[in-house]
Amino acid sequence: MRTIRKVEQEKKRFLPLLLLGDEQEDMIDRYLERGTLYVMEIDRAAAAVAVVTRETPEVYELKNIAVAPKFQRTGLGRAMIAHVWADCGGEGKSLLAGTGEAPRTMAFYENCGFALSHRVENFFTEHYDHPIVEEGVTLRDMVYWVKR
Repeated sequence: MRTIRKVEQEKKRFLPLLLLGDEQEDMIDRYLERGTLYVMEIDRAAAAVAVVTRETPEVYELKNIAVAPKFQRTGLGRAMIAHVWADCGGEGKSLLAGTGEAPRTMAFYENCGFALSHRVENFFTEHYDHPIVEEGVTLRDMVYWVKR
């Protein structure tokens, strides 16, 4: 059985999954406690996570989304986005998601109903202590997507 719940305490116990979505722990520490942590469980085991922060009354930001390797490419990420959007979305609301320029990741957000918004140049090179590589692409700029 698949369920999604909010986690209020001991959020760091999900660090192994969170590190799949953001591979530097000190970056996760910047948003985890102030964000809402959603955990999708399958048969009581964590299969996916998402962290969302409220940036303004109208704008939420998806800071992290990750799916356990054995469940990747099965629709759980899309289901998590749909749940998060239903929980914080609505008329006049926006959900931002920042990511690198890895082709599959960008296609994922587009398939979930996001549109390109803006970019922050050199985000990955300035904020991470090592090169971040996804799908053979060394990430440099943070590309933001928006869902309205």
